[in-house]
Amino acid sequence: MSSAFITPKHIICSSNQPSIATSIMASSTTPLDSILSVFDNTNKNNNNKYALAQSIMLSLINDEKCFSTTAGAQKFAESCAVDVVFEDCYEPQPIVGRAAVSEYLRAKILARTGASDDEQGKDAGFRIDKISDGSRACGFAWTWTSNSLEGLRGTTFVELNDSNQIQYVREIPEPLYKPGDLIIEVLKAATADATPKPPPEYVSKTPTKANEIAKYLFNEVQGADPDEAMRFFDESIIYRDFNYEEVLRGKDEVRKFIEDFSFPGITFATQRFDDGVQSTCFTWEVVLEGAPEGSAIKGISFYEVNEKGKVIYVRDVPESGIKPPPLGKLGRQFRPAVGVFQPVTIGSRDAL
Repeated sequence: MSSAFITPKHIICSSNQPSIATSIMASSTTPLDSILSVFDNTNKNNNNKYALAQSIMLSLINDEKCFSTTAGAQKFAESCAVDVVFEDCYEPQPIVGRAAVSEYLRAKILARTGASDDEQGKDAGFRIDKISDGSRACGFAWTWTSNSLEGLRGTTFVELNDSNQIQYVREIPEPLYKPGDLIIEVLKAATADATPKPPPEYVSKTPTKANEIAKYLFNEVQGADPDEAMRFFDESIIYRDFNYEEVLRGKDEVRKFIEDFSFPGITFATQRFDDGVQSTCFTWEVVLEGAPEGSAIKGISFYEVNEKGKVIYVRDVPESGIKPPPLGKLGRQFRPAVGVFQPVTIGSRDAL
C-alpha cells in the first residue's frame, strides 16, 4: 500500500464540512498511508463521514491512470489485498490474487492500446461518468474513450477490507446486443411454472440516504406495492437499463418498467451494497424459480438521489450469459480502444 498515492483534491467529504485535504501536508501528492491516517484521526474526532473508497478510486483512476496505463495498473494492484477477488463479468472466471489482477489489468490495457509495455500505442482513455460517495465501498459508471470518440460503457463496484485495501471488485460492461422487451418474454417463459406468492409484508419507511433507499426498495418493498416504490423516484428520473437502447424518462416510464419485471418466479437478490449517501452502487443477481443452481445472472446498479432523497438517476447493467459475450469480444477486436463497433463523438450521447 505504501507505493500507492492519492491527491488531496480527491478527498471527498459527504457532508458540508470542510475537506480534510487541509489537514494533509501541502505536497502535490501524498502517500496513501498518510491519507488513511488522516481519515482515521478525523473520523475519531467527529461523526462526519468521509468517502474514503471514492477518494481512493478517484486517485487511482484519474491520477494513476490505473485502467489506461500499465504503470497505473501496477498501482491498482499494490492497493489490493493479497487475496483480492476481481470479478470481471466479461471473463469466464474471477481473477484471484494481487499478482493475477496486476497481470490481468496490464494485458487488458495493452490489448486496448495495441502496444507493448515500452511503446506508445493508441489513446485508450477511461472516463468516470458517475461515482458513489461510499467510504467502505463505492461504485462508478464509466466509459471507454479514445481521442475524440467514446464507446463501451459499464459499471464497477469496489469494496475495501478493514485495512483499507481493495478486497473485492465486480465489473460489468454493457451488452452490445440489447434485447429490449424480448428479455421480459424470455424471463417469463423461464418462470412459466412458478407458483404465485402473496406480496411480501413491509413496514413503510422513508430513508433518505442513497444506500438505505436502495436496500429498502430491493430488500423490503420488492414485489409488494408499486406505489410505495414509486414515491422514492423524482419526476425527472433518468433510468438507464442496458437491456434497452434508450433510457427511460419520468415516473410513468419507470413505473411501467418496474411492473413489467414484477411477475411470479423472479427475484432480484441483492448481494453487496456500498455505504454511499448521495449515490450508491450495489451488486445483485436475478434468481429464477426452478432454474438450475449457478444459473443466476449477475448485475450491478447505480442509484443517485437529490437533496430531497428522491432517485434522479439509475444505471442497471446485467452480465452476459455467455463469457466472453460474442459481440462484445468482436467489438474489442474490431475497435480495441473503444470496445464497440460504432463509437460516437465524445459528449454526443443524450444520457450516460
